[in-house]
Order: sequence, then structure tokens, then C-alpha cells
Amino acid sequence: MRRLLAVLTAWMGFCCPAAGWAQGVLVIVDHPLPRPILRPTPVPATQATYALKELAIQARLMDQVARVQVSQTFVNTGPRQIETQFIFPLPYDGAVEQLTLLVDGKEYPAKLLPAAEARARYEAIVRSNRDPALLEWMGHGMFQTSVFPIPPGATRTVTLNYNQLLRKDHGLTDFLFPLGTAKYTAKPVEKVDLQVTVESSQDIKNIYSPTHPIEIQRPDGKHAVIRWNRTNEIPASDFRLFYDVGTGGLAARVITYRPSESDDGYFLLLASPPVTAANAERPKKTVMFVVDKSGSMSGKKIDQAKAALKFVLNNLHEGDLFNIVAYDSAVESFRPELERYTDETRKAAIGYVEGLFAGGGTNIHGSLTAALGQLKDSSRPNFILFLTDGMPTAGITGESQIVAAAKEANGVRARVLPFGVGFDVNSRLLDRIARENFGLSEYVRPDEDIEEHVARVYGRIGSPMLTDVNVAIEFDAVRPEDGPAINRQYPRQVFDLFEGEQLVLVGRYKKKGVAKIVIDGKQGSDVRKFEFPAEFAAKSGDASLSFVEKLWATRRIGEIIDELDLKGKNDELVQELVDLSIKHGILTPYTSFLADETARPMDLASGPTNFRLTRENLEQLQMSEGRGGFIQRAQKGGLQSATTAPAAAGGAFGGVPALREIETDRAIPTGGLRQSGKDTLYERRVEVAGKPQKRLVTPETAKLDPEKDKDQITTIERFSDEYFALIRANTAEENQLLSLQQPDEELLLQLRGQAYLVK
Repeated sequence: MRRLLAVLTAWMGFCCPAAGWAQGVLVIVDHPLPRPILRPTPVPATQATYALKELAIQARLMDQVARVQVSQTFVNTGPRQIETQFIFPLPYDGAVEQLTLLVDGKEYPAKLLPAAEARARYEAIVRSNRDPALLEWMGHGMFQTSVFPIPPGATRTVTLNYNQLLRKDHGLTDFLFPLGTAKYTAKPVEKVDLQVTVESSQDIKNIYSPTHPIEIQRPDGKHAVIRWNRTNEIPASDFRLFYDVGTGGLAARVITYRPSESDDGYFLLLASPPVTAANAERPKKTVMFVVDKSGSMSGKKIDQAKAALKFVLNNLHEGDLFNIVAYDSAVESFRPELERYTDETRKAAIGYVEGLFAGGGTNIHGSLTAALGQLKDSSRPNFILFLTDGMPTAGITGESQIVAAAKEANGVRARVLPFGVGFDVNSRLLDRIARENFGLSEYVRPDEDIEEHVARVYGRIGSPMLTDVNVAIEFDAVRPEDGPAINRQYPRQVFDLFEGEQLVLVGRYKKKGVAKIVIDGKQGSDVRKFEFPAEFAAKSGDASLSFVEKLWATRRIGEIIDELDLKGKNDELVQELVDLSIKHGILTPYTSFLADETARPMDLASGPTNFRLTRENLEQLQMSEGRGGFIQRAQKGGLQSATTAPAAAGGAFGGVPALREIETDRAIPTGGLRQSGKDTLYERRVEVAGKPQKRLVTPETAKLDPEKDKDQITTIERFSDEYFALIRANTAEENQLLSLQQPDEELLLQLRGQAYLVK
């Protein structure tokens, strides 16, 4: 039997020249390499398979140089020994040096293959395996090592060290680690641990990942630690990180992406206040805590609410003003008016909290108006942390009346931040209160800890550095008749900048060229103004920054759902929701039918059908309470505030990882959608010559029928000479899309204006 080379491919960044490569894939003797797990499938007991058990990445970035160590533990999950060889492609610019490879502590020699020889090697592996998974690395040079065995059930730990020179773009240093290769393992990775340490001779300003929800620690202005950890997960996209350095206070950068000169481009603006020393004086603020102590809060919930109150009280600063409003059917407060925070008032407030107990109804109207009525000073930032676990049952209970009264009582532009606890809340009411009072709702599941949610939100708003912030983008020589140069910008409303937080603002732009970013806001009673240069691209040369478009689309979808939720039906918005969901593969409970692999290809392009189904599904928004209403508002908030837009192969939400953690009343299918970079493939069941067949289509080719539209389609047999000629003509992003095709599937896509059917 023909022996196939078992290959472990360590790769570094095919999607962007700024990237380095560091990780890999196995091709097993006599079997194709493992494929992404798109759905549970049985594995024959005799099949040779491997799994990536643990992946640990340590990267140290110092003044544009990355020193990276990658440790990967593989286990042979098959019944017999497999022979493996470790190979890894070179980055585009060959900037990797000092590269070593250890297998269980033993160093293996590596041989450099130039790009032409490496291309032939990739093609040979793809042809032999009848599997296009390695196509995404075509065109890169390659190192390879000698063969080493993995006995059945045994593990091998491979450690890779390399240095890499990072590139800068738009003033941002760009680091990419190809985490997505882990998707080719046979099983989910038991543990993924990624840590990036940034050290700089200048102050570190913006730190941003468009692909993963990272945790950032900043011990001081010149050091930062970035972490991303997961267990039992197949990483769906590569890890990418941007950061910049500089001097002075507020820092801002703009990234633009414009795939077509004839359409408006997309921009992403990052802005970060300076990191201050731990003992530095913080700006003064006012914090009101409005806590529900109705009968439904009895037991664990009231204990958690009291712990949350104590957390806030113990983390206020000298000079802050505060008070506590507690309510059931009646409304009471810790003090009749705001108190200045001192150690003495802190102890008294904690004593008041200890005496709270649950019982009675829920007077939302009375508690909010009482709290807002105590706020008189608009020269300092004002925040109301509003907690409720139920429906309004006492006082004024009408939804519109409560919202109108709170808006009228809010004379100082206080930020009202509602916390909906459990499924019994009126989630639409909380969203309306937040929207009319410059806040954002937070939802706490019944099995979650209230204190953790409150602590996380307060941790973000604890030190406001710039309030009532406005952002303007000014171009030279803008004519009034041309209309606004910037449009559809999110978030839309006035916002604040907090220490340790970062503004992520997205929008569309019409005018190209040099521009000026003007950011102004208040520090206390003083108005501060900052100006930054920016350049808006006329047309992007490649798709390396396409995440900007998808992030904008994600937030726009959130805004559309919010408009439909709070203002009622609008057919134009429904159609826009459908169009954005199809184009970008961003699925919601209202457009989940797009990922149904049993649908016909034409269904994807059927405007009337999609519109009708979406409009019907949007009837769910009438649920203002209960589990369904709770979950819908939590999902909507995740879309509106999304900061990442990764491509998720087989993922249901296509770029909103937080939403995957939320259970839905209506299950969203995940098998009918695959994503790579900015492109989306939809799976469809079709009949070919009377036999059932699966066909992958893109939004552009969904309306084509290979039988009726033969004159518009070029048919290519997979793994033929014509197939590899097409591969050589493609970009890395286009080959990445082709690599998602699996055995027994057809692929109908459009490349450079021509439709191709790959069979």
C-alpha cells in the first residue's frame, strides 16, 4: 500500500505579510490528515488519527521584534504507530531566524526548501491525500525535519523557538500567530494557553485584537501582558494583535479597509487614555447603587447583591460621591443626599448593606427617579448601577411611563447601567432605560454570580479619564453637496473613556486621503481636545484588514435589531439585516435558516423567501420578558458592543464569540456555514445526476445553477493540472477558501469575476 508522509506543518501567518508561522498539521500514513470537526462523526476503530492535546504559546514582543516559543503535545489516538515528520513554511519575507525544533527534548535537524520546491511538496501531499487542506500554504518556502514515530496512545511534545521581525502598518505593530491550524486536529484541543508580553522603551498605547477577546494587564506604561486561554476547543481563527507606542496623553489610531473604490470604505478607530500609576489621583465621580430587595431576591441573590455593593464601596476613591437606593414596594436610601466617600462613610454604608433583607414588590419607577433626583452636578461623571430581578409591580408599572420619567429626571447625563438578574426581568424595558440614559444593559443568568458582573462593569468605569467624548473626522476641501464624508458610525451616542479601557469605534467613509481625527471631552469641568493624523485608503491592496468590514457589519446588525426591538417593524431594516447576514455570514436567531445545509442553493439568493422568514422570526422580539426575551437582549448587546470579528469555520455566529456561550430557545445550526477570512461558504444539499450531493456556495454564486448556467461557469476537476494551475493563480486568501472543501463536496465560487465549479 502506498505510504503517505505523515506531516506536521508548523506555520506562521499566511494571511498577512506581517505574520510569522509557528504551528502545524499531520498527514498520517495511509490516511488523509484530520479535518476540522464541523459535526460529530464516528471514527473507525482501525483509523490512524492524532489529536493536539495541549498548545502553549509564549511570545515576547520588544520594539518590533518577536521572540516566540510554541510547545505542542500530540497524542496518537489510533491503534498503531504512526510515522511523522515536522515541516513548517517560511513567512513571506523570511523574517524568522534562530529557529530550533525539539521533540521530547531531542533536537531535530531541519532542511530548508526554497519556495518552488516547497510548492511541489505541498501539491504532492494534496494530490496524495485527495484533500485540499494544505492549499492555504501554497507559495511559501519550507523547513522539514527527519521522521520520528508516535506509538499508539503515546504523546510527543514538539517545542519550536524562533525570532521574528514584525511589521508596522498605520503606526500599529502587527503580530499574528496562526492558531487556526489547530482546527486540523482530530479532536478539540484540551488546553490552549496563549500569552503575549509587550515591552517597550516608549509608553504602550492602544492594544487590540480583532480576532479574540483578550485579557490585558498593564503593570505600568511600558509593559503589558495579553492572555487568551481555552479548554476543549478547536481554535477557529488565527490570533492577531495590534499595538502602538508613543508619548503624551490620549492616543488614537485609524485602520481603513476599502475593497472597492466605487463603494464606501470601512474604518476602525482605536483610542486609549494613558495608564496612570497606582498611587496617582483619580478623577472624581458620582456613583449611585440602586438595588432590588423585593421578595424574589431572597436567598442567594440578595447575598450576592450585597457582596456586589460591598465591592463597589471598597473600590471608590477619596473625593467620590455616592449613595445607595434600596427598593421593594417602597423606596429607601442610605442617606437622604449624596455622601462624600471617606473611610468613615464607607464603614457606615457597609453596615447599611448588612441590614438589607428581601421582601415586597418591585418599584422600578420610584427607585430610578429617586436616585436620579439626587444627581445635581454635571461637571463630574455620574453613574447609576441599577439592579433588578423582576417586573415592575409597585408604583407606576407602565413601560413607556417608566422610561419617560427616568429620561426626564436625568438632568446631568448620568449613565444608567441596568443589570437584569434572571429570566423574570422585562429585558426590553431595561434596554430602553439604558438607551435613553447613555448606558448599556448587562444580563445575569440564574446560575451566575451577580457580584462578578457588577465587579466587572465597575472595574471598567472605576476611573473615568475623559467624559462626554465626541469624535470628528475632518477632511480637507469637503464640499457640502458631496454629503458627509463619514457615515454609519458605531457607537453612535456620546461615550466615556476609562483608564484601562479602549474605545473601538467603527464606521463607513466616502472620501479618501489624509484626514484629521479630533477627539474632545471633559475632564471635570475642563474641556480637552486632541488631534491626530490619519489616512483613508482609496482601495486596499489585499484582504489582510478585511476584519474591519466584518466588525462594522456585526455592529450594524446589532443596531438594526435594536431599532426593530425598540421602535417596531421596518421592512427596509429587515432587508438590510438579511443582506448583511448573507454577505458576512453573521447569523442571528432571526436569520439562522441561512445556515441550514438542507436548503437548496437558490434559497440563499431568494430575497422574498429570506425576507419573509426573517420577518416571521423577528416576531420573537415581542417577548419582553422570560427566558426568550432575556436571551435575545443579551445577544443583541453582544452584537452592538462586539470588538472582535474572527472568521469561524463552522461557527454559528460568524464573529461574535461571546454569543456562542448563550443558549438559545431556537437552536442555530452550525453545519451549514464555513468561513475563512472575509469570505463565507454555505453548505447546500443538491442532486447531481439523480444522487444527493453537498455543494458549497458563496453569496455571489448561490443563484447559479451548474446545469442551466453552464456558459457562465468553468468546471474543474479537483487535483487535476487545471486545478493546481488555478491554485497558483490565486491569492493566499482565495486558497484558504478552497482549503475548506472536503471530500465528496462540490464547490461553486467566484474568483476574479469568473465562476468556477470545483468537483
